[in-house]
Parts: sequence; structure tokens; C-alpha cells
Amino acid sequence: MSLAGVSCLVTGAGGFLGQRIVCLLLEEEEPLAELRLLDKAFSDEALRRFEKFKGKTEVKILEGDIRDVTFLHRACQGVSLVIHTASLIDTLGLIEKKLLWEVNVTGTQLLLEACVRCNVQHFIYTSTIEVTGPNCKGDPIFNGDEDTAYESTSKFPYAQSKRLAEDSVLKADGQVLKDGGTLMTCALRSMYIFGEGCPFLQGHLDKCLLNQNVYLRFSRKEALVNPVYVGNIAWAHVQAAKALRVPQKAKHVRGKFYYISDDTPHMSYADLNYELAKDLGFGIEPQLPMPLTMLYYFSLLLEIVSFLLRPFVRYIPSTNRHLVTLLNTPFTFSYRKAQKDFGYVPHYTWEEAKQCTAEWIASVIPQRRLHLQSNAA
Repeated sequence: MSLAGVSCLVTGAGGFLGQRIVCLLLEEEEPLAELRLLDKAFSDEALRRFEKFKGKTEVKILEGDIRDVTFLHRACQGVSLVIHTASLIDTLGLIEKKLLWEVNVTGTQLLLEACVRCNVQHFIYTSTIEVTGPNCKGDPIFNGDEDTAYESTSKFPYAQSKRLAEDSVLKADGQVLKDGGTLMTCALRSMYIFGEGCPFLQGHLDKCLLNQNVYLRFSRKEALVNPVYVGNIAWAHVQAAKALRVPQKAKHVRGKFYYISDDTPHMSYADLNYELAKDLGFGIEPQLPMPLTMLYYFSLLLEIVSFLLRPFVRYIPSTNRHLVTLLNTPFTFSYRKAQKDFGYVPHYTWEEAKQCTAEWIASVIPQRRLHLQSNAA
């Protein structure tokens, strides 16, 4: 399987996952013809990183808005593969629902329309485990797969927006292109992604540094999940892209979603933070700040306060019932179907992922300490 000579557009290419996908595509032994990188803005660090990997593949930087129809049409012209990672992620409700919908749902639909007009044959969407759950009852899943029945009832805007976007992508499979060809799509439902540059890991590290080098215990030890390393979820996108180009494989992959995990040991979200940083001398709180039921109702109280204050001031609580449920529900999935249908196997071992992430954490500690000290001053 190869992507030789392909023209590919990666949306969200300046983001945490997007950058890793781009680097893997630039490292391909048989070079792509062209790689178009789309995002609202690119950091100098991201551009330097791409420059380091640049070989025979022509790279074009496209800065613009996923909601701009003319911009999307220009970006898709002459492209045969789109990897759509661009998304607003919001676990606290910080982003206005209207903006979340415009980017995550409408932006995806506009991109699909541009693909049909511009004869793009292959489309891969980065979905999320939150499309499945956990639901508001906190029903657990242990080693689930694509056939596992589950009552998904999340009303949280981010999860809803990703579910609607994924539905649009999978329904678009089989659409007739302007030139008479056929659009083939699939969606990759990723577990929580960790690794170098992860904004969530950095946020937890900041709180840990403010808590005398002790990580906060925000999930109970038995709430097992299986996070995925950023290099492995990026690799899954590359493998899916290759499979869609092979007719025998494409007929199994198109129109379907896949859970993407790796061989990271099952542990709670809080224990993942500790596991990645314990060799640097960090600790973790032994238990939740209060019993789980009490924490849930405390979050409900904060949500009520937020609702009552809404006419006067926008108050976003530091936690909510959705987040408490998400962080404290056992929720693990297998990557067997992705392995069977398009040959996905993790590119990096847990030991490699842990070492690379721990080295990154160690490298950012001095600047995070300075940043926190300057904020406190």
C-alpha cells in the first residue's frame, strides 16, 4: 500500500495531531506529489518542524477558515485525499455552542461539499470516543468494539457536534463526484490522545506544579481507560488513507467508523499523568477530593449557579457532571477491527510513547514554572 504521487489536504495541520500526521506523510518512503496544510494559523515551531521533514513532496501552507466556502474550494482543487482533523475541542463548555457547531458540524459539511465539487475521492475524518460516550448514567464498557451495543445519551455540546459531523462524513460515502467518480469516506474514533505537545497534559502539569509537584486526583483508580499515543493515532490515519486506495481493502473500510487505541496499559486518566511523570519525581493524590457521588452533585450545584448567573455574567465552572462522568467511567476499546480491515498496528510501543512523552514533559517544566511564576507576580 502506498501514497506515491497523491495530492493530500490535511485540515487542522497546525494542531497537536495534525502536525504528527503531516510529519508521517512527509516521511513516507514513496513521496506524495503534494501536501496542502490547512489551519487558521501556524506556529513558527510547527513550520520549522515541517521544514525539517521536507523532501520531494511539495508542501503548501494554507491559512484560512474552515467555514469559508471559497477558501475550501481552492484548498480542495486538484486534491485526491482529505484528512480532516480540524476541530474545536471543549470539555468544559468554554466555547459558545454556536461557534462549536459552525466549526465542527457546518465546517465538516462544507468541506464534504467542496470535495464533491472538486472530485476528491478519499476522505478520512478524525472522530472521538466521546461520540460513543460514556453516557450520563456512567455505563462502563470493557474492551468494546464497533459492534458493542451502547446507549449514547450525551447532551454535551462537544460530543454532539462530533457525532453530527461523523454522521455527515459516513453518509457522504458513495456520493457521486462532479466527474462521475465516487467519494469514499471513513471515520477514526480516537481514544484520549497523549504525547509530546498535548495541551491537556500541559494543563495538568501546570496544576501539578502549583500543587507542590503532586498531580491532582480527578479520576478514581478503577476508572480504566485506554489512551492512545499521538504517533499511533496519526499512523492509523496514514494506514486508512492507503487502504482506501486499494479496491479490495476499500470495500471493507468505506462508510465505516473504527476505534483507534494502542497497547498503552489500561489506567485512569489521572494515573496516566502520574505514570508519564513519576520518574521525574512527581507524586499524585491518593484519592478524589470528595466521594464520587458528592463530586457529581457538587458539579450539578456549580452548573445551577452558572445558569442563574447567565443573565448577568458568563461563569464557566471548573468542572461539570459530564466531565466527572467522563473521567470516572471505565471505558476501553480494542483496535482489532482496524487491524483486520486496514492493517493498523501501533507504530510505537508503550515504552517508546512513555519515554518520548516523559522527555517532553521534562523539557517544558522550566518554562512552565517561569510562566506560572510570572502569572502569580
